[in-house]
Amino acid sequence: MAVAPAYGYGATPPTPCVLTANGAYAARLARDGDSLFPERWTLDGPEPYAVPLPGNQPEEPGTEVQPMADGRVLIRRPTDGRHAFSLLYPTGPGTGELPLGAVECPDDGVELRLLPPAPCGERAYALAVGPWTTAVWLVAGGVFGPEHVAEIPGRCSGGVWLDRTGRMLALDREAGGRTKAVVVDLERGGEMSPLLQISADSDDRLLLADPDSGLLLISSDAASPGEPRLGWGVVGSTLPVRFPESLRLPGLAMTPFAIQPGQALLPEACAVALRIDGPFGAWVGVWRPTERRLHQLAAPEGWLTGSGLWTPDGVLRLPYATAAEPCGVAPLTAPAAASPATAPATATAPETAPDWTPPEAVPYWASSYEAAASGGAASGGSPSEPTPVAARPVPLQQAPLGRLVTK
Repeated sequence: MAVAPAYGYGATPPTPCVLTANGAYAARLARDGDSLFPERWTLDGPEPYAVPLPGNQPEEPGTEVQPMADGRVLIRRPTDGRHAFSLLYPTGPGTGELPLGAVECPDDGVELRLLPPAPCGERAYALAVGPWTTAVWLVAGGVFGPEHVAEIPGRCSGGVWLDRTGRMLALDREAGGRTKAVVVDLERGGEMSPLLQISADSDDRLLLADPDSGLLLISSDAASPGEPRLGWGVVGSTLPVRFPESLRLPGLAMTPFAIQPGQALLPEACAVALRIDGPFGAWVGVWRPTERRLHQLAAPEGWLTGSGLWTPDGVLRLPYATAAEPCGVAPLTAPAAASPATAPATATAPETAPDWTPPEAVPYWASSYEAAASGGAASGGSPSEPTPVAARPVPLQQAPLGRLVTK
């Protein structure tokens, strides 16, 4: 039996390569023998290339790097109860370093990590998780070094941006024995509001979001208590969250890592890239809400697993590094979209995963939690037209069934 990775659903798997929101730069910790050093990749030119940014000594395990929109690289170095932040940049043959200050975490129970790159690319944030509360820190792009911008009751994980300005941040908040995704408004002192409340007894986490279309990829055990499943919804939509059977692969772990941007008001047409982990390694899945199948594709050799970015026209760019090509990007064109009426009922396993047969798929609108809870009250057939995206996230809770809309 395949063993799923330790991070499982709802947790953030380790990412060996971090990309800016616009895909212009990437950063990672590269290896030279037993030593680690920061490396910046430039991806918006005719050919990708890497620039090493080594410091005076090798980096320690636990160090994080993140690219900024101007080409500099933010680095977090944990040392003796504090986390020091600096911006690295190339200076001819050497590496320039601009210290930004440090965040003190003397309590052994406090964990601090960088949040995903902000959409603007000019600021960077970190999450400090304590036993009872969670703090959000602005660690780059401020005026006077690291700034404490929000304090949220409860332990938080995840971290997904919901807009293009870097104001609305979704976090998975653990409180009262349950985990629910909430929205934190960073421009209003960390004002918090609910986002995912599918049922009172479910753990509902947000894994990925696209600000253009409002498409959300979630993990929840509402449809099958005790078993987290991948589902999808749309911010502000009146339709319920759905849990398609095509995203349920027994014995395998699936983690969405990129959504096709630029599909305003067309959330069901967005291509979603997923990392699939199984007994034969990791490969790539491509899925759309409009389809009833998951396309599974072999990853390029040396793929920096879990990293990638869609272009608006449906090309998935996967960074990879091999001995022959230490800095490369493999373009993967998404399979053409098919209507639910003509899509095959089964998925095809990739070459890297022999002897595995995916389960039968069912129409995605037939597997929502609300329909199951009501004894199949939701109407069948095709989903309704896409709903305009709300300006502010609306909790995905108690959505009307079928095509009914409440005033």
